[in-house]
Amino acid sequence: MHTARLIGTETTYRIGKIVCLGRNYADHIKELGNETPDQPVIFIKPATSVIGQGGEVVIPSYSGCCHHEAELALLIGRRAKDLTEENAMAHIAGYGVAIDLTLRDVQDKMKKKGLPWEIAKGFDTACPLSDFVPANKIADPHALRIVMKVNDQVRQDGSTALMLRRIPTILKEISAVFTLEEGDIVLTGTPAGVSAIQSGDVLCAEIEGVGRLEVTVR
Repeated sequence: MHTARLIGTETTYRIGKIVCLGRNYADHIKELGNETPDQPVIFIKPATSVIGQGGEVVIPSYSGCCHHEAELALLIGRRAKDLTEENAMAHIAGYGVAIDLTLRDVQDKMKKKGLPWEIAKGFDTACPLSDFVPANKIADPHALRIVMKVNDQVRQDGSTALMLRRIPTILKEISAVFTLEEGDIVLTGTPAGVSAIQSGDVLCAEIEGVGRLEVTVR
């Protein structure tokens, strides 16, 4: 069973589904040569893709190009369906750091064929995830610096201020499709700077005021 912990409390949540938003930062859309979407790009990772602090990423043998994507993660604290932008934030229990690992070569192949991306996004170890800071400890989740380092070299350095869709809108749009339940995780997209990783790399994602997450690659 995979669990999410609220820092400074005894509260833990059993992780359910991980709902992810793609193409939410303009510079990242540009670097991959994608079009800015009119509708939210939503996909899901299973709870079995989660590893924690100090864990080990295992790149599947069917891929030759795995990319890191540092993201702000939201921990859902109570059931949510058809949220409004006005009440959405009240359903967030905490904020964490996630690394959305993507098999870019596999994803590109699936996209060209019009097929789903799950094998590129939901493989075992594809979602390193930190513990969560209680939501009331973060004054403004739309003003947080996100830094991603690989072997101590900065690859991504952005801010949640650059999100195209802000968190209330994200939750409104997701909850119109999927009922969000206690323990579900929402990933909010990644800024520019994604790049390939390889065996032996040390990945470190940090979001100011939220936390630091370090994993290794095998």
